[in-house]
Amino acid sequence: MQNHFDLFQLSPQFDVDMAQLDRAFRDVQAQVHPDKFVSASSAEQRVAMQWATRANEAYQTLKNPLKRASYLCELNGVGLQAESNTAMPMAFLMQQMEWREELDEARQNSAALLRLETHINQAHRQQITQIAEQLAQPDYHQAAQLIRQLMFLEKFSEDVANAQEE
Repeated sequence: MQNHFDLFQLSPQFDVDMAQLDRAFRDVQAQVHPDKFVSASSAEQRVAMQWATRANEAYQTLKNPLKRASYLCELNGVGLQAESNTAMPMAFLMQQMEWREELDEARQNSAALLRLETHINQAHRQQITQIAEQLAQPDYHQAAQLIRQLMFLEKFSEDVANAQEE
């Protein structure tokens, strides 16, 4: 069975040309879209639906940096173990605690929430850059550690966005 990168004829690497991914996705969708199989047998329709679903899942995985990085690690035999491996570097944990305190204090202050959001977005970009560097080396174990940290950042970013909506 081909992997997501093979499906779209892309090199299995973190840096993906998004325009090329979009074109490849549209090409695959054009070939397997269920509407093309309206007059086909039910078995052919089912296979077309399965391929369309697989193409959608592959596209969603490859267009999202976190999912793409996770997928690359898994392809190379390194699972994230996000549920069982929650160990984080002390500096990262301290930063998380500081941000949590900052969020608690900023809940009623939109300017403070905006500043916090800016810090989180910057940290997110830096984390993506570090993940890309580790995947390029490749050091999948270190990349997996950084991906787990990115998962924390994304969750915290959601918490900040929710606070802004309140």
